[in-house]
Amino acid sequence: MAMEGEKRRYITSAELRGHNTPGDLWISIQGKVYDVTRWVKDHPGGDIPLLNLAGQDVTDAFVAYHPATTWTLLDRFFIGYLADYRVSAVSKDYRRLVAEFARLGLFDKKGHGVLFSLIFMSFIFLVSVSGVLLSTDASVHLISGLLMGLLWIQSGFLGHDSGHYNVMISPGFNRLMQILSGNCLTGISIGWWKRNHNAHHIACNSLDFDPDVQHIPLFAVSSKFFNSLTSYFYERKLAFNSVARFLVSYQHWTFYPVMCVARVNLFAQSALLLLSKKKKVPGRWQEIVGCTIFWIWYPLLLSALPNWTERAMFVAANFAVTGIQHVQFCLNHFSASVYVGQPRGNDWFEKQTMGTLDILCSPWMDWFHGGLQFQVEHHLFPRLPRCHLRRISPYVEELCRKHRLPYTAASFWDANLRTIATLRTAALQARDLTKPVPKNLVWEAVNTHG
Repeated sequence: MAMEGEKRRYITSAELRGHNTPGDLWISIQGKVYDVTRWVKDHPGGDIPLLNLAGQDVTDAFVAYHPATTWTLLDRFFIGYLADYRVSAVSKDYRRLVAEFARLGLFDKKGHGVLFSLIFMSFIFLVSVSGVLLSTDASVHLISGLLMGLLWIQSGFLGHDSGHYNVMISPGFNRLMQILSGNCLTGISIGWWKRNHNAHHIACNSLDFDPDVQHIPLFAVSSKFFNSLTSYFYERKLAFNSVARFLVSYQHWTFYPVMCVARVNLFAQSALLLLSKKKKVPGRWQEIVGCTIFWIWYPLLLSALPNWTERAMFVAANFAVTGIQHVQFCLNHFSASVYVGQPRGNDWFEKQTMGTLDILCSPWMDWFHGGLQFQVEHHLFPRLPRCHLRRISPYVEELCRKHRLPYTAASFWDANLRTIATLRTAALQARDLTKPVPKNLVWEAVNTHG
């Protein structure tokens, strides 16, 4: 920090933008500029959030992801002041809302939802395993398979929450919960999920930066993918070739069947990351051991079934049920606004609200959606425990109305219709590339019937 009487160093936004590479990375937070080049590799949230927002003011993203205790840690990276620092009216209101929720203690009050989830999950696991080991009835085995799928869904919700905030009493126990609920119970790397999910939150619905909308060659939510965009997350071109064109042309028919087996991709992505020598994975060996445990107990459970037909039935039931969760992930974003390009730190609130969609449901159905039904609220306040999302939704809706921003919400049924309509629109465009691309794909999707 500058000593009293020492001349302050002022840095312009243009100069800040020039420091946007892994070897020279500056960011600005609330009018101060920080050189975080050496911190990138040690950043708890991974390198992707910093790389994606390099050379920008990142105040809103920082406020969203970090508690007040982290502000003091910034001093060691301080190098000067942003000369032309400005705050939009939307950002001012957003930051006031974050401060108000912090004052009320909402970020720290987790309720008893995690305890209830753990009890529910333990019960389902025991019933499912008992059904396989203690019964010879094929219908009981089928029910056990369906219950195992339900268990994986609830485990996914818990793993999601534990990646955003401490669901347990300490970071150590939180990490243990992540390994147990993710790696050991479902075979999915929590490290892979955090890397993927952080990139998604920072670059919500950016076609070339958000991995959650990059599903070429199977799906394309926008005709912009027909230009073979480069994925900055996967570090490769998303080639729109003849195979991709054929698959995308029928994506509105294949969407649900693919979702039923989407977990295979999660297994593969987890293995690729954990075995990669280029990517840094905190606690890599913990994760590998956890996934190994899954690939021991799950095949052993399958081997207890009397024949291959029932084993296939059990696995199919697992995957079909968890397909519901994969559909849920897509409903929140596939029919929302998309864009091409690097995410920007000065329109955080706008991009999060435009790229997300809430699911309308009664409180008694919250267990089914696991907090994903309040996707707008979750994207704006990712550290907020899910038990508070319903409570804060009126404040978010009011702020959107004040600044004339979209606050999109639909029933589970309507959200499915919107998603299929979006996929159908892009599918029809893929079949005939000679026709001009519509200016507003979301409008076309909502107004397409048949």
